[in-house]
Amino acid sequence: MALQRRFLPPLSALTAFEAAARHGSFTAAARELNISQAAVSRRVQLLEEILKQRLFERIRQRVILTPGGAAYARELQDSLARIGMATVNTMAARTGQVSLNIATLPTFGTRWLIPRLPDFADRHPEITVNLPTRVENFDFTAEPLDAAIFFGDPIAPGAIVDRLIEEELVPVASRRLLTRHRIRKPEDLFKIPLLQQSTRPAAWADWFAALGIACPPVPLGPRYGQFAMILQAAVVGLGAAIVPRFLVERELQSRDLVIPFPHSIGSKQAYCLFYPEAKRNDPALRVFRDWLIAQAGAFRR
Repeated sequence: MALQRRFLPPLSALTAFEAAARHGSFTAAARELNISQAAVSRRVQLLEEILKQRLFERIRQRVILTPGGAAYARELQDSLARIGMATVNTMAARTGQVSLNIATLPTFGTRWLIPRLPDFADRHPEITVNLPTRVENFDFTAEPLDAAIFFGDPIAPGAIVDRLIEEELVPVASRRLLTRHRIRKPEDLFKIPLLQQSTRPAAWADWFAALGIACPPVPLGPRYGQFAMILQAAVVGLGAAIVPRFLVERELQSRDLVIPFPHSIGSKQAYCLFYPEAKRNDPALRVFRDWLIAQAGAFRR
């Protein structure tokens, strides 16, 4: 432990570097931390001296992470997040409040879970739900997480899994785009860009195959990293998207998007709640789990 402390840089230098790495700017980091740009620069320089390597390349008015700086930033962001969670949990314990740290996919959290959380807060005001986001595998042994909501089967040895919502993928597009290109039958969709989600690269091909239509063996259209991005792209008319129906409720109700053809395809995988075996009987987690399963029940096919 003494050896670890010997290599622990000042927290002020770490937070300055993390903010600068996240923003790609000393000016933006200074604004966030409410200090001067010169102070950010000095703290980053101190960290570079401690590490004996450059963390940024300074190019004109921009700062770009070096490969070593990028690797250090990833490790540091996770560590600072854990410190933040530990602080929140300790403060909550002092007031008798219970905290749950539930990792979730960004789009699922923003579009489905958070709009429903006021109901949970009304029913259980004594439980605070923190929602760190994850897009890759999580590690219950390395992170202070009580549970995680993920799609599919992430690597989580020893975790208990509760299936929440299966995907029903449907095509959506703006009414204006469909009218302009005279989309009358499924094959007409080939006239417009077919937007793709990077984690579901075969979705369009599977949808057309379910209708007995061969999909062209060429890239269909732009690819996006998250459903939130692909939905916004569809709303502004960049193309048609194929998305989980439960994530597009808002746009369908507002008529920003429509489903041009009622055909849908399912998936063998689902959005699931994962939690460690050791948390099985945790009272707060059991309450959240039961509430979450009840909320998801309306979307099960």
